Amino acid sequence: MEAQNQEVAALVEKIAGLHAAISKLPSLSPSAEVDALFTDLVTACVPASPVDVAKLGPEAQAMREELIRLCSAAEGHLEAHYADMLAAFDNPLDHLARFPYYGNYVNLSKLEYDLLVRYVPGIAPTRVAFVGSGPLPFSSLVLAAHHLPDAVFDNYDRCGAANERARRLFRGADEGLGARMAFHTADVATLTGELGAYDVVFLAALVGMAAEEKAGVIAHLGAHMADGAALVVRSAHGARGFLYPIVDLEDVRRGGFDVLAVYHPDDEVINSVIVARKADPRRGGGLAGARGAVPVVSPPCKCCKMEAAAGAFQKAEEFAAKRLSV
Repeated sequence: MEAQNQEVAALVEKIAGLHAAISKLPSLSPSAEVDALFTDLVTACVPASPVDVAKLGPEAQAMREELIRLCSAAEGHLEAHYADMLAAFDNPLDHLARFPYYGNYVNLSKLEYDLLVRYVPGIAPTRVAFVGSGPLPFSSLVLAAHHLPDAVFDNYDRCGAANERARRLFRGADEGLGARMAFHTADVATLTGELGAYDVVFLAALVGMAAEEKAGVIAHLGAHMADGAALVVRSAHGARGFLYPIVDLEDVRRGGFDVLAVYHPDDEVINSVIVARKADPRRGGGLAGARGAVPVVSPPCKCCKMEAAAGAFQKAEEFAAKRLSV
């Protein structure tokens, strides 16, 4: 136990030092210094760690919340930079692999799809919402083109400039794919009746960064989504909670959802994934039935991971080599 405490203390100290250095940056736009600091931060947070961020003291908690906001701002600058770079090409979708983390989006989107169809049997979405799509809507793009080819995607972001950048990426895209991707400038808190039309809602990791904000977003979704509709929430686990918010499963349940599965990756995919379903009284769903054991899905064995990684790399290469089409 003492060794674990020392490991946690050393990690928090290292991350606090990186937070201090990042806080002093004159700009969070991509640069050699910015890239190096955030690479060091991710490298420190990704390995398995005994840290439980919920048990950190007030000072460390405040540092963590501020660090997540800095990560969010830096991620926004990075995505805007690459969205503009891609938009300069005649066919932007032919060049997606230029974004350094594109392969991670391919892996995460496949993971979310696999969990969705496994834990929500019989689901065949025709209308999907992605909340917090940003200037590089890679997740909904990959899902629409390769996993849910019959679904229409409504992408929501409260930043109009982000949506305009996202739209430009589809210049020259296959007509079928382009017609299934719409972008709306709106805060999720203002969406009401629209939410009832979706079979699945994906919630990006940085929509609602503080715990109470995230809980409020989930409660709002629960109040307006259709009974039986699926919710896929991105979260974090362990030291990765210094990069992204950790979603409390009780907040998901209190929002009116049955929690069906939780997945904590141990590879380069940073985000955990929570699959839930809006309680449907007609099917016997509800909070009383949601408090049983939730399947915490283990990462695959090393051989399976190597095979999956090779497949994902090949798929990313295929995506980059040809225009996405349905």
